[in-house]
Amino acid sequence: MKRSFTILVERDPESNWLVGEVAELPGCYSQAPDLPGLEANIAEAIRAYLKTEEPEEPLSDFVGTWRVEVTV
Repeated sequence: MKRSFTILVERDPESNWLVGEVAELPGCYSQAPDLPGLEANIAEAIRAYLKTEEPEEPLSDFVGTWRVEVTV
């Protein structure tokens, strides 16, 4: 069975590597120096997560993101 997951990608300012977080799987992260590497690493992280974690509740569905500007 195939399932799609949403990956949030940020760049680590210290290492300059990309860090991916799976929105639907709490605590599922990976990193790589480029997007092709991150895609491979995050797919491996998802497979490992799903093999080892028994979710007590149904997995969430990602809805979206937006940016909010605030004055600090």
